[in-house]
Amino acid sequence: MTDQPNILLIHTDQHRFDCVGANGHPFLQTPHLDRLANEGMNFTHAFSPIPVCIPARNSLLYGQWPTEHLAIANWNTEASRPATGEGKTLSACLGDVGYDLKHVGKWHIHPTQKPVDYGYGEDVPESDYGAWRAAQGFEAKPNTQGWFGEVDPHIPAEASRLAWGADRVMDALERAKGPFFVHWETNEPHLPNVVPEPFASMYRPEDCEPWAGFDDALVGKPYIQGQQRRTWGIEGWGWDRWAPIVARYLGEISLLDAQIGRVLAALDRLGLAENTLVIYTPDHGDMCGSHGMVDKHYVMYDDIVRVPLVMRWPGRFAAGVVSESFVSNALDVATTICDASGAGIPDTFRGVSLLGGDTGREDVLTMYHGNQFGLYSQRMVRNLRWKYVWNATAEDELYDLVNDGGEICNRAQDDGCVDVLAQLRQRLVAWMEEIKDPLLNHWNRDQLLGNRSV
Repeated sequence: MTDQPNILLIHTDQHRFDCVGANGHPFLQTPHLDRLANEGMNFTHAFSPIPVCIPARNSLLYGQWPTEHLAIANWNTEASRPATGEGKTLSACLGDVGYDLKHVGKWHIHPTQKPVDYGYGEDVPESDYGAWRAAQGFEAKPNTQGWFGEVDPHIPAEASRLAWGADRVMDALERAKGPFFVHWETNEPHLPNVVPEPFASMYRPEDCEPWAGFDDALVGKPYIQGQQRRTWGIEGWGWDRWAPIVARYLGEISLLDAQIGRVLAALDRLGLAENTLVIYTPDHGDMCGSHGMVDKHYVMYDDIVRVPLVMRWPGRFAAGVVSESFVSNALDVATTICDASGAGIPDTFRGVSLLGGDTGREDVLTMYHGNQFGLYSQRMVRNLRWKYVWNATAEDELYDLVNDGGEICNRAQDDGCVDVLAQLRQRLVAWMEEIKDPLLNHWNRDQLLGNRSV
């Protein structure tokens, strides 16, 4: 084993924490992610620093909070802007110590600059799939149900975008010069889930039980949560409408898992597995009907902020270890990769290395700034029992996660929670001071510490 491991980072889009077999889903088949967890380390309290695609990806690249790199929303929004470009990138760190950098799939970092502009030697963009599909004689992916997905009847699973991406990743592995960093970004399982057979029918809607947070009347919660339902045109949907959508979402996750299995088999076949650090994590989760909502945005429920994170590095991680440490996945993964590679950790990186398995944190912070439906500032602090969400321009939220895992009952106005609320507000202010959050001015500090937030 060399001092520098090869690194395979599989970074996906909108994968819920609870949608992995190893994380307790009752019937979802993810044998290859489960294998990674069983042969490495499974972090069960990993959270996205921001549950939005482009900001989360920039946090991974720069190792910084969105309030530092300032790519705080997706494109075509009121706050659309690229990152400042200040601070060293993860790719530059790896390039400095001799890594062969290859990128496959989704980018979502900068509107004009590509992976090669950030030091990657090769890039196979996800946009190439459409032309490949047409060249094979397959019809285009259908889109009759919009964001809510459907069966893709035109292709076998072997011609799906996920399988196409796995093929390109395996090609990159075969040609890579060690040490290598192969970075695979998938759009899946982001909605709409347009899934080929047999995965489209792998799970029956009638077997999909409602999420713990589904039956939510939104009592005492910010107005924008009900507006989310109205904006999407899903107000009043029962579980009968959501169950087929959830079933396809699960089917796409199993399709993704099958392709991960092919890539892991390639590592074995090429004799690379023993000296390759494999990391799997998404940018954030997906509401997928929980709380009667779809996609993400304007909420801080665990459905979107809590994410899977598994790492395997034979000889370094003991097999089957479960870590309950609180992890900020993008920030800590960036720091961990730098640590593992021997590149050194830039002063601008805000995460901690996960190579020891324990972050020492007792809580975690997540932030949000708004997206396509308008600006909206949120900060969340979460520990094992409590979650506090400060909605800067709306009602606060407080959830007892031990007794209300679905986050249905907002207890921010509960007289019995006054002391808990004050403690969490103090902790949030300390977090914001530590990261120099520009939203913490003297007005907001006095509001939070004086318990004058509603």
